[in-house]
Amino acid sequence: MKLATLNDGTRDGRLIVVKRDNSAYAFATNVALTLQAALDQWDELEPRLRALAEELEAGRVQSRPLDVSALLSPLPRAYEWVDGSAYLNHVILVRKARNAEPPPTLKTDPLVYQGGSGTFLTPSQDLPLVDEAWGMDFESEVAVILGDVPLGAQAKDAEKYVKLVMLCNDVTLRNLIPNELAKGFGFFQGKPSTAFSPFALTPDELGPAWKDGRVHLRLRSALNGQVVGDTDAGPEMHFSFFELIQHIAKTRAFTAGTILGSGTVSNEDRERGISCLAERRMIETIESGGPKTPFMKVGDIIDIEMFGPEGQSLFGRISQKVVKP
Repeated sequence: MKLATLNDGTRDGRLIVVKRDNSAYAFATNVALTLQAALDQWDELEPRLRALAEELEAGRVQSRPLDVSALLSPLPRAYEWVDGSAYLNHVILVRKARNAEPPPTLKTDPLVYQGGSGTFLTPSQDLPLVDEAWGMDFESEVAVILGDVPLGAQAKDAEKYVKLVMLCNDVTLRNLIPNELAKGFGFFQGKPSTAFSPFALTPDELGPAWKDGRVHLRLRSALNGQVVGDTDAGPEMHFSFFELIQHIAKTRAFTAGTILGSGTVSNEDRERGISCLAERRMIETIESGGPKTPFMKVGDIIDIEMFGPEGQSLFGRISQKVVKP
């Protein structure tokens, strides 16, 4: 089942069900007005949404042509947005970029941060950049939307808490991060509004690609029309989504509608490319003594997309242009 949120002028939009080929949609408002409303009663409403999706595929329900530019992020705002850093290669390279050693618990204890969740950008919304000196970077990620997660949830039970899967552009202002971390209290200004893919899928839509709490598919990032990354999101995700859920639930519960990110998808094989510019800059530093690639500037366009085995765009495309606000 593929879900999305249509921009109807309200904060939370209107829930729609989307055809697998992304060509058309049907309103789901007879089941739930918004995605958050559906998540709040997921056990009761999911079967009705699935039935509607089947009717849409069979052409037995009224449908409308889909215009991706009319969509908000699947959850236009969320109760919580928690992002991990599950790809160790990314952690190592980015830490080197700011002359910091990886934590001693790198392989045993996940890194997470909590981002702002009140003003998500739409999948096609411009990226506002006040000052290019701030060092804007894209970060291509996989994310999941959770149902209610109890305090102390364990990884072995965590699959049932993952309701939907989507993609993410976790934008970072790299040059603001070091001064924030130097205060010893984490970063805040370095993390502006995040964008998510047009569509959110139930894990079963991914078939065998959804395995052990990981998405075993390629995640493609293109900057100004040039593919810069064709990374494999599966094998090198050191901490699965299930393990990340166990980690964040150690001391508190999470409500339905919480979004959990994988962190930047990263592979040791440099032929796979990059999912953020910071990694390319660090590789350039290692190879030639200093970075050559600039961070994003006004006019740049970043596209993020994931394709199924038959070449279909599973989650739709995140496509954003950097602009001066």
